[in-house]
Amino acid sequence: MAYRAFFALPAEKFATDDGQVTNAVYGFASMLINLLKAEEPTHVAVAFDVSRHSFRTDEYAAYKDGRGATPDEFKSQIPIIKQLLDAFGIAWLTKETFEADDIIATLATQGEAAGLATLISSGDRDAIQLVNDAVTLLYPVKGVTELARYTPEAVEEKYGVTPERYRDLAALVGEKADNLPGIPGVGPKTAAKWITKYGSLDGLVAKADEITGKAGQSLRDHLDD
Repeated sequence: MAYRAFFALPAEKFATDDGQVTNAVYGFASMLINLLKAEEPTHVAVAFDVSRHSFRTDEYAAYKDGRGATPDEFKSQIPIIKQLLDAFGIAWLTKETFEADDIIATLATQGEAAGLATLISSGDRDAIQLVNDAVTLLYPVKGVTELARYTPEAVEEKYGVTPERYRDLAALVGEKADNLPGIPGVGPKTAAKWITKYGSLDGLVAKADEITGKAGQSLRDHLDD
């Protein structure tokens, strides 16, 4: 969310007298304060990435390959954001070789097990698969000020699949931001239709020979990719 704030607010309008850019700090703080006021949570934690290296890049070297370098103007603001969280008394977490999303998923799973209603605020669609009756995703649709509330019903309405099947849809369609290829010629609507019909990605693969048309042939051609 801090990264989103960095690009949502013009850097030239947010800086200290000594030149330290603060647009990400300001945007993140504004979003955090608004969330605290609106949701009144009993527990709060913020997760950060450590680096672009993770266990995923060990398994798939091209993961997130092609992304530009993280701007220095953004990186210089992360310590300030962490200081801000310390001042608020809010825990922040990192873990080597894991992404912030992995930490978020762990906390959401632990919260659900403890009987807590959990809110995730993230601009990463990977979090959609975590949504259930106890976990709601607040997903930014405009900068950091407008957040869509993704419940299981909202996810199914938008994507045509249940949250737990969203990862199957993503596997078929691919994720450009993470440099994860999908099946050529297969879009979200076709993927959702297949998953609904066959129940899951595994169910679809088991019946791949039944799929007709160019999309079906493309699926069979790329099963081993």
